[in-house]
Amino acid sequence: MSEDSGSGGERRRYESLRRAAQAQETRAEIARTARELFVAHGWAATTVRDVAREAGVSVPTIYATYRNKTGLALALADAADLAADLPRLVEELAVAGPRDQLAAMAAYDRRLYERAGDVIQLVRDAGRTEPDLANTYADGRRRADEARHQVFTSWPPGTLRVDVPQALDIYAALCTIDVYNTLTIERTWSPDQVQTWWAETLPQLLLTPPALD
Repeated sequence: MSEDSGSGGERRRYESLRRAAQAQETRAEIARTARELFVAHGWAATTVRDVAREAGVSVPTIYATYRNKTGLALALADAADLAADLPRLVEELAVAGPRDQLAAMAAYDRRLYERAGDVIQLVRDAGRTEPDLANTYADGRRRADEARHQVFTSWPPGTLRVDVPQALDIYAALCTIDVYNTLTIERTWSPDQVQTWWAETLPQLLLTPPALD
C-alpha cells in the first residue's frame, strides 16, 4: 500500500510538473506569436483574436494568461533586458575601468537593440495611445539613466569631461534604437560596427584625456 501511495505521489508530482511545463510553453508561444503579429501588422491592427488564432489557443486562454493585449506587450517589454543579458553587463561593470565600462554598456545596448529592438519600438509606438505602455517605455528610459548615473558617479573626480547630467544626455542621444536602426538598416552597418563605433566614440565624448589612456 505504501508503495502504491508512493508511486501515486510520484505520478501526481510529475503530472504537476508536466502541466507547469505545458503552461510555460503556452505562454511562450502566445508571446512569440504576439510579437510577430505586432511587428508585422502593427499594434492597433492586431487583435487578441488574431493572436489566439495564430498561436492555436482560445481567446479566454490569452485573457487568463496575460489579461489583455496591453498585458501581452508589457510581458514582452519585461523580457527585453533578459534578452540582452543584463547579468552579463552587471558582471562586466563590476571589474572594469571607465573606458571598459563604456564599452560594456555599448555592447549591452547593441544586444538589446539586436534582440529586442522590435519590442522597444512596439512599446514606444503603442504608448502613443496606451498609457500603460507609455509608462513602461518611460520607466525603461528612466532605469537606464539611473544605471548610467550610478556608473558615472562611481568614477574618480575629473574622469568625466562634462558634468553627470550632460554625460547622461550625450549617452542617451548616441546609443538609441533610432541611431542603431539608421546605421544597420539604412547604412548597412553590421551590429559589430555599431558597437565598435559606440565603444570608440563614447570615451572621446565623455572622458577627459588622462582617462582615455
